[in-house]
Amino acid sequence: VQLQASGGGLVQAGGSLRLSCAASGGTFSTYALGWFRQAPGKEREYVAAMPWSGSGTYYAQSVKGRFTISRDNAKNTVYLQMNNLRPEDTAVYYCAAAQQSYYIRTGDLPNIRSWGQGTQVTVSS
Repeated sequence: VQLQASGGGLVQAGGSLRLSCAASGGTFSTYALGWFRQAPGKEREYVAAMPWSGSGTYYAQSVKGRFTISRDNAKNTVYLQMNNLRPEDTAVYYCAAAQQSYYIRTGDLPNIRSWGQGTQVTVSS
């Protein structure tokens, strides 16, 4: 499956953005989906995940209560709604697909089947 992320931008602290990730070329509904981010000089880190069934969502502690992951299988799209953004949320955000949400939640990068190209999110203070 190929992934195409969009929706990043520049926002002030406390603002909101919604990222989208459109999938093509595979059976979207059978993949667990998620988001990672990578800030300059830092490793790529897990942000949020959702299993293929859509039952249950998982979040990194740093974003819990502020970010919401959702998916629309009819549109082959996964979303990340980001509210109350902070300067430390500044990073390039990547969508990801895996056979199990476990691989996303644990940051098991070798088991990520597909990556989106990344979209920049910049939060100013």
